[in-house]
Amino acid sequence: MTQVIPHYPVGDAQPNRTPWWTYFTFSTDHKVIGIQYLVTTFVFYLIGGALAAIIRTELATPDSDLMPPEWYNGMFTMHGTVMIFLWIVPSVTGGFGNYLVPLMIGARDMAFPFLNALAFWMIVPGAALLMGSFFVGPASTGWTAYPPLSILTDQHAGQIMWIFSLLIIGTSSILAAVNFVVTIWSMRMPGMKLFDMPLFCWATLAAAIMVLTSTPVLAGALILLSFDLMGGTNFFNPTGGGDPVVYQHLFWFYSHPAVYVMILPVFGIISEVLPPHARKPIFGYKAIAYSSMMICALGLFVWAHHMFTSGTPDWLRIFFMVATLLVAVPTGIKVFSWLATLWGGKLRLESPLLFGVGFISMFVVGGLSGVMLGSAPIDIHVHDTYFVVGHFHYVLFGGSVFGIYAGLYHWFPKMTGRMFNEFWGKVHFVLTFVGFNLCFLPMHILGLMGMPRRVAQYDPQFTTINQICTFGAFLLAISTIPFLINAVYSWLWGEPAADNPWQALTLEWTTSSPPHPHNWEGEPVLESGPYDYGKEYSRSSSRH
Repeated sequence: MTQVIPHYPVGDAQPNRTPWWTYFTFSTDHKVIGIQYLVTTFVFYLIGGALAAIIRTELATPDSDLMPPEWYNGMFTMHGTVMIFLWIVPSVTGGFGNYLVPLMIGARDMAFPFLNALAFWMIVPGAALLMGSFFVGPASTGWTAYPPLSILTDQHAGQIMWIFSLLIIGTSSILAAVNFVVTIWSMRMPGMKLFDMPLFCWATLAAAIMVLTSTPVLAGALILLSFDLMGGTNFFNPTGGGDPVVYQHLFWFYSHPAVYVMILPVFGIISEVLPPHARKPIFGYKAIAYSSMMICALGLFVWAHHMFTSGTPDWLRIFFMVATLLVAVPTGIKVFSWLATLWGGKLRLESPLLFGVGFISMFVVGGLSGVMLGSAPIDIHVHDTYFVVGHFHYVLFGGSVFGIYAGLYHWFPKMTGRMFNEFWGKVHFVLTFVGFNLCFLPMHILGLMGMPRRVAQYDPQFTTINQICTFGAFLLAISTIPFLINAVYSWLWGEPAADNPWQALTLEWTTSSPPHPHNWEGEPVLESGPYDYGKEYSRSSSRH
């Protein structure tokens, strides 16, 4: 198996640089669309982070003294919705997936370029609806929108806008997933078999299958919920004979797989970042590839572990508890494979590897607390407490966001043709790592002490720990400043990057930086495995 392309001159990549105005157009170039996703979703990350800062400011004192309680409810509802549906999901699948998958499999573009562009631009009206709800009163029922609360809410218009925005964004995800499945399955270059693909492609394929399987179920649940809100039906309204628990089943059949939709592509990113920065082949390539598909299959049978307190029969609790614990097996395969990849490697402690290792440490903490929550007795004890808040932030921020940063630093030279400033990358990592742990680690203690989530007022005994969490949250907010300055300055004026500054072996590094408009001037030719480090190959491209 091989991968190399005719060498292109290194140096300033101006000849292939895309004009800035192209990113504001309906472009069908997968590279442009990928960057459109990454930049747009990062803006929503900043918005979601601003909402989090407001929430943590309110929680610095035990009294509700910053805003009325109903506005607090709207803040945490919009924070969760923005972070999940407008930041992590479209960033890891639409952003990295669009930019990298065709380059990694030797394709010129995605299978359906027009559909690809349409999927991105559907996010715009979806996001506009969601943000516009602030002007009529935002949804205030949590990102889960459980009935009967979501049916009887005073923020009627805001809840309807919330539903329709998620329907539009969900449709965008489905269109993107169709494109990924068809592209990966049918557009690999001649000679590239499934087990010749980089692991990021395996992870993206598994995530796309989960989107196609579970997202239509969420769409159905939201449509029925809108009927109850606007049409007076009683699908979920208990006063008319409806069953709100049915909504929970439909919602979590999507929303727990959505966790894997967010984290599987990040698993793929980590599998691409570690080998070149450790100068070692990935350990257990096939095991990691199969484990992605195992997570895809098992992840569809664990949704009711979110409902252990919803009157679930004991026998059904046991089924979902066992299924939940089984998911830890393929996840553990990945973690041990990554550690084995690092073991004995020639580690280059640069920003991509620092965030990659940070991801592993944070995700392991979130995974261990997830195993605890998968056990019904423990889950019943800490359900709807801050233990759960700490857990899912370790999975989704400590996991997904650390992984996204690792990917951004790793592929920044490929996307921009410029090197980022390594010093400020390290500053960004330290501030993020310290701020994150200060903010979310103490939440596990709050949960075990019994502090409920989703409340603006709490017992004064929790004040000190909440103030530590708030300090960590502000440090975490500050950590984005060096990243933003570094990214903008480096993109415009940074040191020109070599075509392959990391001496990586995956196919995207064999074209120019940034890539040629049609990805390659010639035809890509397989010459080496994507992880065949330790073997001698002719690599004329070197780091500046």
